[in-house]
Amino acid sequence: MNSELRKSAPLLDAYLGYFETQRTAFTIPGHKQKAYRLDQGLGTVVDSDTPLYGGLDEIKLTEGTLKKAEELAASLWGADYARFSTGGSTHANQAIILALGKPGDKVAITRTAHRSVLSALVLTGLEPIWLTPEIDETTGVPTGIPVSELERVLDQKPIALLLTEPGYLGAISDLPALISKAHENSIPVVIDAAWGGHFGFNSKLPQHVLQLGADALITSVHKALPGYSASALLLAQGKFLNLDRIEQSFETTHTTSPAGAPLASIDGCRALLQSRGDQLTGDLLKYVNDFKAQVQSHFEKPIFLNSSDFAAGRFDPVKIVLRANILGVSGVDIEKELQKVNIRVEMADQDTIVFLATLADNPDDFSVLSAALVKILKTLKATPRPTQTSLSWSIVPTVAVSMRDAYFADTEFVSAQMAIGRVSADLIAPYPPGVAVVAPGEVLTEQIVSGLSTTQKAGVRIAYASDPTLATYRVIK
Repeated sequence: MNSELRKSAPLLDAYLGYFETQRTAFTIPGHKQKAYRLDQGLGTVVDSDTPLYGGLDEIKLTEGTLKKAEELAASLWGADYARFSTGGSTHANQAIILALGKPGDKVAITRTAHRSVLSALVLTGLEPIWLTPEIDETTGVPTGIPVSELERVLDQKPIALLLTEPGYLGAISDLPALISKAHENSIPVVIDAAWGGHFGFNSKLPQHVLQLGADALITSVHKALPGYSASALLLAQGKFLNLDRIEQSFETTHTTSPAGAPLASIDGCRALLQSRGDQLTGDLLKYVNDFKAQVQSHFEKPIFLNSSDFAAGRFDPVKIVLRANILGVSGVDIEKELQKVNIRVEMADQDTIVFLATLADNPDDFSVLSAALVKILKTLKATPRPTQTSLSWSIVPTVAVSMRDAYFADTEFVSAQMAIGRVSADLIAPYPPGVAVVAPGEVLTEQIVSGLSTTQKAGVRIAYASDPTLATYRVIK
């Protein structure tokens, strides 16, 4: 099996090489690449699987293949430290947060953080100091955390600043100013850049956060990049972070049986960016701009978020976000019509649709989407609606008890109406994007309860609630 990246990607080479050699294995995995003997369908799923141990490397890791690949990634991103995760950005976020401090320590954290970051606070016992993003009135989009929000909480002595950049809709905080202010106070800046894996490899795209001075970057290799599902990359600098402790935390929380394919895909994506990143990201940007221009030509008012809606360098220009409310239609209805022609979207709610474009897309893919989308939008076109801020971006939490205490508290279920004023034991979020509307330990308000119900009735999935119908809520006794 040939691959042009093999020579520069040790894990990818090891994965491909494994299947070029005949072996008789008396080790895990139990399928031994021979499950086809038992069932053809099962074999189709698992027989291309091989682990790190005894697959990409010897059982005793004598070849150091993973270490070589991680060193190459650290070098490319300009980091002191790199680890590959098969547990997604969820694992990488939890690993680094576990390394930050001890229970009771405080961290300044954006309210737009992913569920995985909040779950890490439960696991670690760290206390959140919530930072509220600014909301653009025209688009209803959170545009990032202002420096004034960080300055507001400095007297509470946070041990770290946790940000999510870019946000789910593509907006980016004023990172140079935030990082500078944090470092003035010896506060490390850890950034969940799950959606920004393509940043930093083309002058027309934003720089990645390590280039801007951040101390840690976590990114998903299966989102904007063409990696295997649940593959992720953790990169860190050692000036303000303890790299030995990060290593300990990473190993504590990662599987001891990492699958080879996700690891090989991280290495392959790194090699792809290193050899062709400028060209591939440049092509993607052109395809996205052409697609948006083609669709926009059929409509008078701007229907997409664009870089011009934000300050310079503070929007991901390959993010495709359709503002359905400008046409007076439901994003969920558009999604349903697209599904009828076998087109799937990343996210849809009443006012917004997110189409994820990646390096794997080509002009033909965008042509298919454009033709179907224009037809649907012209059919559904109605009276424009004012922009509304999504529930995920508009809640200012009222904290009653710590997240960890709420997680372990005695709980009971009460009706939705009786839940108002009670303290939630669940984290509840529309998914995607997985941004909490309410977290454990926070008060359930009328705005939250009615807003979640309205959002669910509009066709959006509400995730993580103990009662997914939202007829009842799990609250602290």
